[in-house]
Amino acid sequence: MINKKLSSVTEALNGIEDDMTIMLGGFGLCGIPENSIAELVKKGTKNLTCISNNAGVDDFGLGLLLQKKQIKKMISSYVGENAEFERQMLSGELDVELIPQGTLAERCRAAQAGIPAFFTPAGFGTEVAIGKETREFNGKMHVMEHAFKADFSIVKAWKGDEAGNLIFKGTARNFNPCMCGAGKITIAEVEELLPVGSLDPNEIHIPGILVNRIFQGEKYEKRIEQRTVRSRE
Repeated sequence: MINKKLSSVTEALNGIEDDMTIMLGGFGLCGIPENSIAELVKKGTKNLTCISNNAGVDDFGLGLLLQKKQIKKMISSYVGENAEFERQMLSGELDVELIPQGTLAERCRAAQAGIPAFFTPAGFGTEVAIGKETREFNGKMHVMEHAFKADFSIVKAWKGDEAGNLIFKGTARNFNPCMCGAGKITIAEVEELLPVGSLDPNEIHIPGILVNRIFQGEKYEKRIEQRTVRSRE
């Protein structure tokens, strides 16, 4: 059995350099690779193209990389809660490619499966379809979308073993599973890293074949973007 365990986030992110394209799992702040993002900020890696559903918030998640102007292009489906993301996009400082959310997920999954392109009805007749091949299927027009090409995929899981098998918790699965194996190298950070054989095979969500490196993260904040609770009576 190949042991894919690395001792630290620094070791796990070795090889990530300026001008690379990186996929990062998560939805909002749920299931984001907190330790890996913090390490990229610390390393000062710049001119990155980041593929992620969104860019976190101003002071957390990918928003930290935006603050340091380390991202040159964001490929995502949502601007949302990040005012700095919006400011950089509107000012022309940041190149942004907004993609329908389902198309974003499928372009990740296609890369994972080795499928170069696919057709989807999403975006036909809008700016999304400009310059792309279109074709009719069953009386409905579709747009051809290409699989992503990323140098690294960085994902966050709840539990993992030293062979790279992963288990996600609740909604933190989101974009993480479809990004595993979608980059040339997949790095998984996990809350709990166990010896091979510790995980129930029936509960594993992603097999280790799709993961190249794994390490145990620490001090997860797991922030909530918008905390809404019922007022006390």
